[in-house]
Amino acid sequence: MSKEKKAVDFEQQLASLEGLVESLESGELSLEESLKSFEQGINVARDCQAALKNAEQKVEVLMRQGDSLISQPFEDQE
Repeated sequence: MSKEKKAVDFEQQLASLEGLVESLESGELSLEESLKSFEQGINVARDCQAALKNAEQKVEVLMRQGDSLISQPFEDQE
């Protein structure tokens, strides 16, 4: 799977999670629908966490120089 596809998938998953949270917060779902949405949200959140962890590990590999890890603070480009 390409990097662009993975990024799109992450963004779609995140948008899906936001939608689930909004529907749960609306209070308009039945108990059964709420539980199903909550379960789905947990699964999506775990997938997002795994994707973020994977990205973090890739950044660490890219930042390695020799046997040491060069830690640099993120600087916002604003």
